[in-house]
Amino acid sequence: MAVQISPSILSADFARLADEAAAVPNADWLHVDVMDNHFVPNLTLGLPIVESLLKATSTPLDCHLMIEDPDRWAPQYAEAGAGSVTIHAEAAKAPVRTLRQIRKLGARSGLALNPATAVEPYEGLFGEIDMLLLMTVEPGFGGQKFLDMVLPKIRRARELIQRHGGQIWLQVDGGVAADTIERCADAGADVFVAGSAVFGADDRAAAVDALRAAATR
Repeated sequence: MAVQISPSILSADFARLADEAAAVPNADWLHVDVMDNHFVPNLTLGLPIVESLLKATSTPLDCHLMIEDPDRWAPQYAEAGAGSVTIHAEAAKAPVRTLRQIRKLGARSGLALNPATAVEPYEGLFGEIDMLLLMTVEPGFGGQKFLDMVLPKIRRARELIQRHGGQIWLQVDGGVAADTIERCADAGADVFVAGSAVFGADDRAAAVDALRAAATR
């Protein structure tokens, strides 16, 4: 599939989210990091902000729930109109039911894994997901340095996805920038979350184009 770029609004100006969304009209998605200060040590935004952002942009929202109780909250993000809703394997207590609910409500279902979480134990869930998200930093804060230790895991995930027919998108999130995106693409990723690499640039749209070109190479 073609490379997809999902700029993370975690690095955007929260006081100007509608303007920041408009600054990346060439993005495939807007990545929304929902954090509850329990599953990760940070508190960001929640459902009311997502509902408001949905009214302000036509770019589909890619909601990444870094929260303690995704089984309760994930369906509400799908019901609100998010295009994709991703839950963490480490937090979900009923992942099959939750992933099926997300799909039933019209969103793509995603499963996220922290850097130290192996892919293999979750291969049995591949039939329930549309996207596998591999964290390439410890979740919680933007602007972190990319963890090269995750690259073999990306390759392994791609092998497992190919074994299941290759229909699952493979997303990476954390430290994705001009100097790391090619390595991620080479390892097998096809959806890239980039925060400061996009919203830290003077020309956000040009930054998206540059990242897409680098990954495509």
